[in-house]
Amino acid sequence: MRPGLIVSTGSATHPGLRRALNEDAHLASAPVFLVADGMGGHEAGERASAAVIAEFARYIGRPALALDDVRHALSVSRTSVEDLSTSGNGRAGTTLSGVVIASVDGMGYWLAVNIGDSRTYRLADGELEQISVDHSVVQELIESGELSVEDALSDRRRNIITRAIGASSTGDADYWMFPAELGDRMLVCSDGLTSEVPDSRIREVLASESDPQKAADTLTADAVSAGGRDNITVIVVDAVSVASRPGTLTATDDDLDADTRPREATAGGVR
Repeated sequence: MRPGLIVSTGSATHPGLRRALNEDAHLASAPVFLVADGMGGHEAGERASAAVIAEFARYIGRPALALDDVRHALSVSRTSVEDLSTSGNGRAGTTLSGVVIASVDGMGYWLAVNIGDSRTYRLADGELEQISVDHSVVQELIESGELSVEDALSDRRRNIITRAIGASSTGDADYWMFPAELGDRMLVCSDGLTSEVPDSRIREVLASESDPQKAADTLTADAVSAGGRDNITVIVVDAVSVASRPGTLTATDDDLDADTRPREATAGGVR
């Protein structure tokens, strides 16, 4: 099968300046581009994030994935992480965010997935859009009008997440599916980037640095220079070839739930 979307990618990770371990894990190999930010202590977070990424690594080399593939990998991953929590490795858990390449009628699509507060963005036509919506206490307070975006930046609850894989969470992931456009640049990152580097600087780097590896390196270095209080992981994915054959969405409404139909991402989610 000829892929409907061909990409170029770069990735970087750094433990930061205050952490002995890097509990982030990532995968940046077509058709899967994911970041997992582990938590739990006693190496539990490191093992949890690695377990999730290892499950998705089984798909490397395929031209595209279906929604059911992603859901299956998440289900298996959740069991693996829960087993870690019961084997003396602490309360293991991890976030997961990113995109996989999907295909509809031979045309390239992005299928975004998120659980927790790692993030996925898209830069298109010079505009940076946050695709994922944080599963966090401050995000819920922003949406309810109880907290402003500005105050959320320094709120003491900014690191409390409401959904995860493991960590006694049963919350589901969110999904978004939308057609890829030539020139799309996707950013996937752990909160070690977004807690240190404002969106304006992220957009500036993504818009000005054409090489995805250099863009990932620059953003990671910026987060370290700004304090590096957490592990930092950055993936940049560029759409360099997109199938142009016309076609229409063939999946039925029963195949895609409300979170998988193309829609505008919710604004906010600032820690």
